[in-house]
Amino acid sequence: MASLPPDELARRLDGDGIVLRLPPFAMRIRSPIPVVAQGLRALYPDHVLLEGEDHFVDFHVAVKPRRRLFKSVCVFEMDGFQPFTPLAYGEAFAFLEWGMNWCVTSYCHTWITIHSAVLERNGRVVLLPAPPGSGKSTLCAALMLSGWRLLSDEMALLDPVTGLVTPSPRPVSLKNRSIEVIRQRAPDAGFGPVARDTMKGTVAHMRISADSLARADEPARPAWVVFPRYQQDAPLTITERPRASALVELASNSFNQHVHGRDGFQALARLVDGCACHDLAYGQLDEAIAWFNAQAEAA
Repeated sequence: MASLPPDELARRLDGDGIVLRLPPFAMRIRSPIPVVAQGLRALYPDHVLLEGEDHFVDFHVAVKPRRRLFKSVCVFEMDGFQPFTPLAYGEAFAFLEWGMNWCVTSYCHTWITIHSAVLERNGRVVLLPAPPGSGKSTLCAALMLSGWRLLSDEMALLDPVTGLVTPSPRPVSLKNRSIEVIRQRAPDAGFGPVARDTMKGTVAHMRISADSLARADEPARPAWVVFPRYQQDAPLTITERPRASALVELASNSFNQHVHGRDGFQALARLVDGCACHDLAYGQLDEAIAWFNAQAEAA
């Protein structure tokens, strides 16, 4: 997409849209809102732009402006359906990212989808399931910057038959203080538009690494399930998580395990049985990264 001039990108988005290959999906995106074009140029410059009409498109999405009382807002659409309450006009690009996540978790039931960051090193995958405010995305971004391959910042796509995780690498969503923490660690990292005063605070997305995109068609097998928790100035603490507890937590973090029924539960059980499961509390990113790197090298 890098070869598409800014004016041409904006014109296409305002018309029939563009079709981006976002492995393992293809999405047609439309929006006349300038910040959406800015975000796509900043965060998806190396993604493949599919031209012509001979491509199957999984999702047709749009972010459109609306006038509401005395202010402008934006709405997210998927096939003309608007599943969410309108957001502030300045949140349009973040809304696109959140909406694309919703499309996958709501309709892609080939996989069991788990709310988790997912990274790989030396052919082995770590899942980082954690609630908001736990430092998951900050840790995920820092691991990617230290050489881990990003499979996803938001969801693990677990194949219930093979037990492998399918990559779906898209920009890492960072919030509030985490944005500056990662900027300081990687001044040359690419960031998209900043959305302020959202329900999540200040939000910005960071571009994925070239290796993560280049290897987006390579599934990998889970080896660790780690439940991270950031605690300011706390020493690094690693405790083993009982597998039964890890299974319950993963099931509660799955968007669609119930759709797969018994087979889905058994697939999660096999995942946990094949992984080392830990709780990780950290106050310093470098200490946490060193621990993860040691696990990868020892494997």
